[in-house]
Amino acid sequence: MKRPFADYAYSAEPIRRCHWADAVPGADLAAPTAQGDMDIDYAVIGGGYTGLNAALRLAEAGEQVVVFDAEHPGWGASGRNGGFCCLGGTRAEDETLERRHGEGAVDEVRRAEVASVDHVAGLLDRLGIDADRHSEGETILAHSEAKMRQLRAEQADYDAAYGVKTTLVEKADLRAAGLNGRFHGALTVPVGFALHPRKYLAGLAKAAEAAGARLRGRSPITRIERKSYGYQLSSPAAKIRTRKLIIATNGYSSEDVPEWMRSRFLPAQSSVIATRPMTQAELDAQGWTAHQMAYEDRRLLHYFHLTPDNRMVFGQRGGVIASAGNEARIERKVRRDFERLFPEWKHVETPDYWSGMVCLTATLTPFCGAIPEMPGAYAAFGYHGNGVAMGSYCGAMLADLARGGTAEIPRAFARPPGRFPLGPMRRGWLAAEYAFARLTNA
Repeated sequence: MKRPFADYAYSAEPIRRCHWADAVPGADLAAPTAQGDMDIDYAVIGGGYTGLNAALRLAEAGEQVVVFDAEHPGWGASGRNGGFCCLGGTRAEDETLERRHGEGAVDEVRRAEVASVDHVAGLLDRLGIDADRHSEGETILAHSEAKMRQLRAEQADYDAAYGVKTTLVEKADLRAAGLNGRFHGALTVPVGFALHPRKYLAGLAKAAEAAGARLRGRSPITRIERKSYGYQLSSPAAKIRTRKLIIATNGYSSEDVPEWMRSRFLPAQSSVIATRPMTQAELDAQGWTAHQMAYEDRRLLHYFHLTPDNRMVFGQRGGVIASAGNEARIERKVRRDFERLFPEWKHVETPDYWSGMVCLTATLTPFCGAIPEMPGAYAAFGYHGNGVAMGSYCGAMLADLARGGTAEIPRAFARPPGRFPLGPMRRGWLAAEYAFARLTNA
């Protein structure tokens, strides 16, 4: 397996202090290792939201499916993200979507965004998963007066695009709304909610197994070969023959499993801290008392929300180098930004810190569909930091496609992304973007 970052990024160190693992440790998500010869109908590589949603959908339809994860289900971004089930998935501008994919492409993407949130909400309800759901939609915070002017101008566009009634909060009213910090105003879009990502993940895994799917951990797929019956997969202790194949590895993908993935995805580190539980007096002192998931609308954004037990989970984009030393530097940077935005919490400890990989594509849109020149093989990846909802939805859509059915996939997601320029050195694009964002304060 060839991966774009150094081995440190794929080790246990970046999640050693992950807050979500307190309630759902890795041992609770462990699955038996794949061993011996296996002959199956559907193989899913990757046990995160995409892979488990695909497996659940297939198993509930009566199909024989096995999920293979290199570590344990949820070990990647699905078990360590910020807990935002929200709109998003694409970074492409509306004009770009319409130019590339034709009239109506933007509307298709918007419908998929809403459908992805509804999909997760429906699963939580139907499966009875208690994932600490909270937050009434998502709040966008302006980091400058110019950004607040933009939010005022765009409010009607949000209302029209998603068929909702948004709420604008001016700077003078932030404290009364429980949203006080170093911000210039806010816009709340009433779609989405926050959750405990590992509790959702654990509930999905349990439901998939109950429906008949088999989960296998510590079982990396190191080779994929085309055969007359479908595909032969190699794992350290197993040889797997499968009729159909689903790739669901997102930011933890390998460049050569399959080779088609080479340079079509770009992992980007995201880093998170979590405070200890805060008292009501501490929340009141800062004026942030809402349990809203929120983000600061800038290129190098900050995202955060109060959990039900009043811990602030606070994250931002990380670095382009994976090492213990760089991880320590990033943790200090995240903490400085936290204190700058919430100065009344400078004394509040942040015992938890972790990081993981989101995934970008060169088209700035997710991919969800059949892999060209690999009959019977499908993939979904590239959720641009919004994989809780969109990754879950795309997993279910892949299952429908793999079974020969139709799926509500936007045209923009169905077109395979091209390869990033620079190949193995493509992380240079991230360095350039981060430098530009810091220079322009955008």
